[in-house]
Amino acid sequence: MADLKKLAEEIVGLTLLEAQELKTILKDEYGIEPAAGGAVMMAGPAGDGGGDAGEEQSEFDVILKSAGASKINVIKEVRAITGLGLKEAKDLVEAGGKAVKEQVSKDEAEDLKGKLEAAGAEVEIK
Repeated sequence: MADLKKLAEEIVGLTLLEAQELKTILKDEYGIEPAAGGAVMMAGPAGDGGGDAGEEQSEFDVILKSAGASKINVIKEVRAITGLGLKEAKDLVEAGGKAVKEQVSKDEAEDLKGKLEAAGAEVEIK
């Protein structure tokens, strides 16, 4: 049972890029396709709810709300930020409402927001 708990903790701690790689491995090598959004993707933000209300937030998620008019520029910027392949970056941009980068500092979140907005995207920081 301890091994399963350790595995669950490792899965929850995956970065967006690592979760994408896990999805690819499961699909290509084992024929397993995670449901849309995937349990791995949904498990990440759930850990943020446990803090005290008075405690200042130190980690932020950069959420891409929409690509705007220049979707190609936004896809290029998402690829540069995340290191995802063209198809994965395109899927992320077209889905909208997805996290581009999770659990980053406020300065990095503001920097990424500026880059994405300069490319034409609508971005939210949570």
